[in-house]
Amino acid sequence: MSAGWSLWVMFLVVLNMGITFFLYLWGPRAKIPTLPDGTSGHVWAHGVLREGVRKLPLWWVLFSGAMFVIGFTYLALFPGFGSFKGLLGWTSHGELAHNVAVNQATLAPLMERFKLYPVEQLSSDPAALQMGKVLFEDNCAACHQRSAKGNVALGAPDLSDGDWLYGGSGSDITTSIHDGRSGVMPPWASLGADNVKNLAQYVLSLSGAPHDAAKAAAGQPLFATCAACHGAEGKGNPALGAPNLTDKVWLHGSSVADIEKSIGEGRQGHMPAWSPRLSDEQIRVVAAYVYHLSHPADESRQ
Repeated sequence: MSAGWSLWVMFLVVLNMGITFFLYLWGPRAKIPTLPDGTSGHVWAHGVLREGVRKLPLWWVLFSGAMFVIGFTYLALFPGFGSFKGLLGWTSHGELAHNVAVNQATLAPLMERFKLYPVEQLSSDPAALQMGKVLFEDNCAACHQRSAKGNVALGAPDLSDGDWLYGGSGSDITTSIHDGRSGVMPPWASLGADNVKNLAQYVLSLSGAPHDAAKAAAGQPLFATCAACHGAEGKGNPALGAPNLTDKVWLHGSSVADIEKSIGEGRQGHMPAWSPRLSDEQIRVVAAYVYHLSHPADESRQ
């Protein structure tokens, strides 16, 4: 805090506490003119109600005095009076560091236990799932939603459906979280508008979705361009992050317009690496939670 701001804060503290303390001392001693009947002369309801004048109750005087003592004590012990650090030397940064250290010391034995098991087995551990859920909601829900159902507008995949771009094993999921993923679907507008539409109908046919059979037949030879990534049968390629086009799971939407846009304009997806933010142990816990979401009835976790 600069000297100017420090002086300004000190001025405001002295002004406010000075005024209130003056009123506190003056209030019990203030002389208010009264009538012989002990009222101030203010009346309502045609004289039925009259304002009485009485001393402040003792409990109010004592309670208010105690509040001033507490306030002055706080300003002496803790930061609050400009740049004065307080006699205790307390800081919010120090408090945070202490709490983090206590939390890490509490979690350390748990994290050591988590290291003993693969992600698949860890996905049945209630403590790991509880921690993984919190970490997921804090770090992943912004794109994948709290429910992990994904977000078509962002191209964030549904993590609960068992369909995986880069593989769904514990190791694959851990790698995706740790290192991040970047995928590019190149634009194929150069094929021409009609060919893009025909190719979109063929892609729809691969998943058994309603489609124009004639246009799909015309688009089938064009799919050879896509087979390099998606495979000749459209089953995808986890090594490249090329999605399976036959399973009715759509990353960017399943409408004809969505598919034509994906083909004509291309798509880009980026999953950031979380290793700079999360520890290896935390990443394994998140991976276990994600694995659990997509394997709710996995017998290996019984």
